This record gives sequence, structure tokens and C-alpha cells, in this order.
Amino acid sequence: MYRQLVDRNDRAVERGMARQMLDPENRYYGGTIDPYTGVAWVNHTTGTPTDMCYWGAALSNPDSIYYRDEALLDRLLLATEFVLRLQHEDGSISPGWTNYHSPPDTAFVVVGYSQLYQLLAKQEWAPLQPVLHNMRLFLERTIPVMLTGGCHTPNHRWVLCAALGFLHDIFGLEEAVQRAEQWLAEGMDITPDGEWTERSNGIYNAVSDIMLIHAARLLNRPELLEPVRLNLRMMVYLVHPTGEIVTDYSGRQDLGSIHDLSSYYLPYAILAQLDGDPIFAGMAALADGTLTDPGVCSVNALVRLLLEPELQQANGSLDVLPQQYEVMLNEHFARASYLDQMEAAGHHGRISHSRMHTDFGAPVARIRDGETSVTVMTEVPPFFALRHGKVRLLAVQLASYFNPGYIPMQDMTRLPQGYRLTGEQKKGYYGPVPTNQLPETAASEISPWYLLPHQSRELTHEQTFRVGAEVLHTEDGWTMHLTGEEPEDIMMQLSFVFGSEGELTYGDGTETGEGYHLWRSGTLRYTCGEDWIEISGGETGHLASSVREAKLPEKCKIVLVNFMTPFDKTIHISLSPSMAKKLQDQ
Repeated sequence: MYRQLVDRNDRAVERGMARQMLDPENRYYGGTIDPYTGVAWVNHTTGTPTDMCYWGAALSNPDSIYYRDEALLDRLLLATEFVLRLQHEDGSISPGWTNYHSPPDTAFVVVGYSQLYQLLAKQEWAPLQPVLHNMRLFLERTIPVMLTGGCHTPNHRWVLCAALGFLHDIFGLEEAVQRAEQWLAEGMDITPDGEWTERSNGIYNAVSDIMLIHAARLLNRPELLEPVRLNLRMMVYLVHPTGEIVTDYSGRQDLGSIHDLSSYYLPYAILAQLDGDPIFAGMAALADGTLTDPGVCSVNALVRLLLEPELQQANGSLDVLPQQYEVMLNEHFARASYLDQMEAAGHHGRISHSRMHTDFGAPVARIRDGETSVTVMTEVPPFFALRHGKVRLLAVQLASYFNPGYIPMQDMTRLPQGYRLTGEQKKGYYGPVPTNQLPETAASEISPWYLLPHQSRELTHEQTFRVGAEVLHTEDGWTMHLTGEEPEDIMMQLSFVFGSEGELTYGDGTETGEGYHLWRSGTLRYTCGEDWIEISGGETGHLASSVREAKLPEKCKIVLVNFMTPFDKTIHISLSPSMAKKLQDQ
């Protein structure tokens, strides 16, 4: 694994050098140009510090073809000068995508920059001194913003703690420890089953994990490793057979996107080495197979392996990882009792520049049987998703015109052969504001709507709409039994979202102007390579091609089933025989 990482890093070095701006008259002189925007940034992902980590790791490593390459050293020095020029007077950076003068985005850079600084400082090579001087100056300038700056999201707190830990380690700064303790006093936002607040398997789980590993070591707080262990154990069950991470229910921007395990490599490798855990070692080996380069600035795997040579000897086996399981995450988490306490928190459900994440701890079921992988989930538009070999049924989701949009399922319970999910929506109307509570503007020539105390209006004619779904195992696949009664005559729409790579056929139906398929009847079949699924249950109870506020994804194949309330509807999903079954039959 280590040798492959060195080779990948050398290739990343070449790519970065090709993108470095070498025109002294250009505003980005010394920076590496982000190919997506054409701009050089100082951020931890697409920014110059990421290329600097590739270059610094190569210069420090006798196994690299760029070891102590003076031309590359000159490039690195130019990059350090660019980073200093773009650092704001308050010590912060602006990453480019948003969050200007951002303490948390500065913290991401501090975490990566500090590790590179520590690696370069270990080298006995005098020509590195100007680079080290510039890097130390950048880190020193971040101290004020790290000691006073705030955050937006839950994981940002742990990034700031890691950055403060590195500043304490490099500068002996006790104030950094005190500031980190303030963040840590807020407590860990993780369920007993290992789910972080943001439910972000593709991005922010791994961020929280690696940052708390750093904080645990640098702040002498080993107890911070416990939530990391919980999450890493949970993630064993949230990877499809292809290595793709389950993102169908994320609370962040990885929702429904394709992500792999590469960002989990360091957390798994470090904890495997620390705990001697074969499952963690196996997951580290699985993650290593997804690394196309050592990673972005804040989580550069090669920099860490050079700082901790013992990690280079990691040897995990994929054979220990489960291929068959059925687990229900957060099944026993007392989510309702926590939500009941929200009113007493005093924020009235409002938060600026972030979100409350009230879906924290919502139940999710994961079922794996060889090459078949199923997710049953709550508090997001889809309630079911399936992978079967090369077949990708990305989402099954229910929408209605009651409260126009998707109906998320809020609760899930086990059944002997599957799961029962329920969702409830309410919608009502609001009477006139009581006369004695009207503002003065109500009696004036102009009475703006936004000055009226709408909280004082009496609720009238509230309607409640309840839906249910029983999702059950069958011999050859799955059955969904969907129900909903009152109010009557609500237009409903069930959508099946397939990957664009497969072929779709069905008995009777039409294609809409948007390219969706309105499926009336007969068997629907989706095929990808030798794998297929067949679905029965088509219907056209109305002709609407979409539901307002229920946005369907692009670059996918969408099949729609339209029906009306009341409904008692059954959908059958049959799966092609697995490769193991085919071989067994032969």
C-alpha cells in the first residue's frame, strides 16, 4: 500500500507543477490553478496547500523520484509566498466557494499545513529553511482567528479543535488548549450506533473522525477516540459491494452522490494500528484501494505515513469484512425524547447559516447479501434504495399534492420479514390576528404583511395525512405495501430513480416531455450487463408528470407511478440470480 501511495503522490506532484502559475505579473503567481474555476485558492481541497503537501511529501521521501529535487523545492517556496499573500490580515483565509474570512476553513488548512510543516522540519536539509520560515509565519498568523473564531456546522467544532491542538504542539500555546476545551465542553454529537449529527457518510463522518483523532493525541484527551470507534464500526455496514458509500440519506451535500472510502483510510489505519482491530485493518485495506492520490491537504495520507512510519507496515485482509448482514441503525436511540427537549433550548428552531439537523438519529436499515445491497431509511425523500450487481435503483420515493413534495417516513419498526415505515404530514389554515395584538401599522395607510404577529393567529381546519409502507423480503426480492386513506382525492406519485447506465423496458406507458416514464401496467425491467430487476405495480390514476416541490434528479432514468387516495398498493421487485447462485446451479 505504501509503495503505491508513493507512486500516486509522484504523479500528483507532476499534475500540480503543470498547474502552477509562473508568471510574476499574474495575481496568482506561485499558486496552483484549480482546473474547475481557473483560479488559484488557499483552501484544503482544490487549493494550493493540497499541492504543497504532495510536493513536500515527495521532497522528504527517499522513495520518491523527487526526493530533494531542488527545482521542486523552488516551486514549493513560490507556493508558500503565494499562500502568505492571500492570507487576510486577520489571519484567516477565504476558501473560494463561500465562507469568506472563515475560521473553520482556515482550521482545515492549519491541520494540513501543520503536518507538512512538522514533516519538513524533521528533514536535515538546509535549503528547506525559507520554506519552513514562510510556513511557520502563516501558522503563527492564524493564531488570533483560531483563538476567537466560530463555526457553522457540527463537524467544524472538531476541525477547530484539531487545528488548536496543532498550534499548541508547534507554538506551546496554552490558550489554544483552553479554546479547544470550550468547544469540547459542548459534548459529542453521536448516537450509540455511531451516527454523527450530519449523517454524512460520504464526507463529514470521516472529517469528524480524523479531526478527533488529532485532537485526542494533541490535547491528551484519549476519550475522544471512543466516538471515532463507534462511527468506524458503523461504517462497516454502509458500503455497497462495489465500494461505493451509502449516501442516500445524508444531511449534507453528499446526499445521493457517489463517494468512496478514500477519506476513511487514515482513521481506519490509525485506529487499526492503535487497537490491533482486524476489522479496522480490513476497512483500511478496502479504503486504500480507492486512493487515486494521497488526499487533500487536511488528510494527506502520505504525509501522515511519513510522520508515523509504523503505519506503512499495515496489513489488513478484506476476508474479515462481512458480506452478509442485516442491521438497523439507531433502532433503540431515544430520538423522540431529545426532540421533545428542543423547545426548552430557546432557539425556537431557528439557526443562521446552518440547519438544526432534527433528522439526527433517525433509523436506517442496511441489508447485504453478497452482491445485493439494500437501504431502508427515514427522514429523507427516498425510503428504499437497492444495488444488485451492476443494477442501481438509487431511490424509491413517495410524493403527494397534500403538502406538495416528498413525504419523508418518520418512524421505522421491525417486522418478521422486513420493516414498517410511517409518515405523517399536517396542514391547516390561520385565522385573523386578534385585534388587541395588532401593531400600529395595521391601522395606518400601509400595513405590511411581515409586520403582523402571525404567531398569534388561530389554527383552523387542520388536516392530517398519514402514509405507511411495509417493506418485506421475499424469496426472489422485495415487496412494498403502500397505504394511505384520508383526505380523499390527493394525487400521489411514486418515483423509481435508476442509474442512467442501464436499459429500461416496460409493458404499457408513455414518456413525458421531461424524459420521465409514466408507467401504466405490465412488468418493468431494468437491466445493466447481466444483472436485472423486474418490478410490477404500474398505474396511471392521474396524468401529472411531476409533483410541485418534488424535484427529480438529473442524469437518471425516472419511472413514475401515479395514483390517488385512498390507496392500498403493492409493488413487487424481483432480482436476477446472483453470480454465486448461477455457479451453484451449474
